[in-house]
Parts: sequence; C-alpha cells; structure tokens
Amino acid sequence: MTRITDTTYAPGAAPVAGLLLAAGGGRRLGGRPKALLGHRGRPLVEFAARVLRDGGCVPRYVVLGAGAADVRNRAELPGCVLVDNPDWADGMGSSLRAGLAALAPTDASAVLVTLVDQPRVGAEAVARLVAAHRAGAGLAAAAYGGERGHPVLFAREHWAGVARSAAGDRGARAYLREHAAEVTLVECADVAAPDDVDTPDDLRLLD
Repeated sequence: MTRITDTTYAPGAAPVAGLLLAAGGGRRLGGRPKALLGHRGRPLVEFAARVLRDGGCVPRYVVLGAGAADVRNRAELPGCVLVDNPDWADGMGSSLRAGLAALAPTDASAVLVTLVDQPRVGAEAVARLVAAHRAGAGLAAAAYGGERGHPVLFAREHWAGVARSAAGDRGARAYLREHAAEVTLVECADVAAPDDVDTPDDLRLLD
C-alpha cells in the first residue's frame, strides 16, 4: 500500500480533517465497544485512525462513547484529538454532531467521516475522497458498485446542515439524500468493501 502523507497535496491547501466515529457500544455484539474489538493484535480504533492518517487527513478527531475510559487507556492514538460523546447511546447522529462541533474552530476546508466498524475500508478509499475534494467536490461519498457508502466527505459549508439533520442512527443519510444531486460518488469497490462489524458472525472480518 502506498502511504499518502499529510504533505502529499499542494502546499498552502486547506487541510481535510478526518473524523472517526468510534462511540458504538456493540449492542448486537453483547455490549462490546466496537473501538476495542481486536484487529491485527490491537484495538480496532487504532487501525481506523491509521487509515485516516495514511489517507491524507489532518487533523484527525476520534469520537468516543461506550468504554471511552478503556479506549483512552488501551489504545494508542498519536496525533488524534479525542472527543467524548456522553450521548453516544442516542445513536450515530449524536457522535457526528459532537465531532463537527469539535472541528468547528479548525481551519479544515472539509471533513471526511469514517466508521470504526468497517475494517475493509482502507487508506486508498480515503485518499480518493480527499482527491475528489481537492478537485472541487463539496459533497463526496465512496461508492461500491455505484451504491453510496462510507467514507463520506463534507465541505465546511455543509457542516451546519449536516449537524441539524443528524439524528438517531441515521447520521448524515438524510442530508445526503436531500442533496443527492450535489454528491460526487467515488468508486472504491476495487480497493475497499463496506462490510460492517455488527454481529458475532461479522467478527470474521477481523483478524
């Protein structure tokens, strides 16, 4: 895998922030926080954070919820800003709002949002979305066989609208649906897969 570094893109370009949503409690996994699932010998959240780093995102923010104290104690997340979401049980929407609020003071021109429970989404997919933004896309999403998935990217002018629409476990789906004509789909099926780790059977995605 070719690493995309923080300085890959043109000097002076506004940064694209990475936002990792890692607050889920793993209800269907027996209450095991997804961030702490083992992957390649380390907590899954570490892998997901490295994907953002190697895909060219800076700064990188990680939203924690279930097991937040354990994640802070056990996971190594250098260079990441950790954001606690006390309302994590309300669903992904609350974590997205918390992350966007934390990013507001930064000078990022856009935010790329990834989910901790998609271990087959790697740096190549992230880099493609970052490149799409550099080429002018204000809204972008990875596509798999033409179907929209994650990661997703929002230029700064969309953050307020995304935050207003984010509720429950819908995340940004409503906003993306309302603005479908503006969304650039970036095909990633050749380098990634959108499989989620939601149930015990899905643990086969981890190694």
